[in-house]
Amino acid sequence: MTAQDDQLQKKLSWVYLFNLVFYIIPLFMVKFSWWQYLLMALALIGFLYCYFWAYNCPRQQMYKPTLGIIAIASLITPINPGSIAMFSYAGFFIGYANPLKHYLPKVLGLVLLLIVLEAMLTIHWSSFLYIGLPIVLGVSFLGWVEQQTMLKRLSQQQSADEIKQLAAMVERERIGRDLHDILGHTLSSIILKADLAEKLLARQQPAAAQQQLTELSTIARDALSQVRQSVSGYKHQGLTAEVAKLLSRLRDAGFQAELRGAIPQLDSRYETTLVLALTELVTNVMRHSKGDRCQLSFTHTSKHLHVELADNGDAVAFIEGNGITGLRERLSAIGAELTLQHDAGFTAIIDLPLKAH
Repeated sequence: MTAQDDQLQKKLSWVYLFNLVFYIIPLFMVKFSWWQYLLMALALIGFLYCYFWAYNCPRQQMYKPTLGIIAIASLITPINPGSIAMFSYAGFFIGYANPLKHYLPKVLGLVLLLIVLEAMLTIHWSSFLYIGLPIVLGVSFLGWVEQQTMLKRLSQQQSADEIKQLAAMVERERIGRDLHDILGHTLSSIILKADLAEKLLARQQPAAAQQQLTELSTIARDALSQVRQSVSGYKHQGLTAEVAKLLSRLRDAGFQAELRGAIPQLDSRYETTLVLALTELVTNVMRHSKGDRCQLSFTHTSKHLHVELADNGDAVAFIEGNGITGLRERLSAIGAELTLQHDAGFTAIIDLPLKAH
C-alpha cells in the first residue's frame, strides 16, 4: 500500500460509518427515557473507540477491539435493536482479520449469538434476525474479500521486492567481477613496476627508478578511478523516493509508519550510503520487531544530519551480526556514526557531519 493509499483509507474510515444509520434511526422514531438515551450515547462512544482501534491495529490484534464491539452491541440490543449495525462491523473485522479456516467458525459463532439474543431478550424489532443476519453476513463477507485483496497486493509487493533483491545480487556480482578484472591486472603491474624501481635503485640508476615510480603512481590513480566508476554503478531514485518506499513496506507489513522532519538534499555518495543503511535497518525492524509502530525522523542543519528510526517493539538486546557490522563500516566511510538503543523499543540513530559542497 502506498502512502497515498494509506491516507485515503484513513479518510474513508469515517465514510464507512454510514451503516450506523440503523442505530441512529430509532432515536428519532421511538420515545426513550433519559437514562436510555445516556446508555445509547455511551454505547456509541465505546463502539467508535473500538472501531478506530480495530482500524489502526495489526490484523493479529484485531480480535480485541472486535470482542469489544460485540460486547457493547450485545448489551445495548435490548434498548436499541439498531445495534445490528455494530454487529455488522464486528463481522467485517472478523472477515478481514482471519484466514478462511478461522473465519467460518467465528462468523458462525456471531450468527449463533444473534439467534440467542433474539431468543432470550425482549427485542423491540420483529425483523431483528430477518434483516440483521443478511446484513451481518454480507458485510462480513466483504471483510474477507478485502482481506484477499490485501494479501494479493502484499504478494505482488513481495514479488517486486524479490526482483529488486535479485537485481541487487546481480549488481553485486557485476561489481565483484569488475573489481577482480581491474585489480588483478593493476596489482600485477604495480608489483612489476615496484620491483623494477627497486632493482634500478640497487644499480644506482635513480632517474630510471623515478620514471618507474611515476608510471606506478599513474597506474594506481587510473585503477582507483576505474574502481570508483565500477562501484558507482549502484543506482537508486534518490533519498526521498527510497524513504517513501521503505515507509510503504513498513505499512504493508502492518506497522503504522510515520515520517517526521524534512528529508535533506545530499550528494549522491551520502544518499547512496543512507539508502543502503536505512534499507538494512528497516529490514531488521520488519523481521525482528514485535511492535506495530515505527517512526523515521530527520533533523538537520547545514553542518549535521541526525536520522532516527524507532519502533515500539519489545526492547530486547541482541548480538550484532555481520549486517550491522557491515553497516557501521559503510557509514564510517562517510564519517557517520551508528548508535543502537534498547530502551522503550528499538532505536537506531545515524549521526552524519555534513561537509560544505
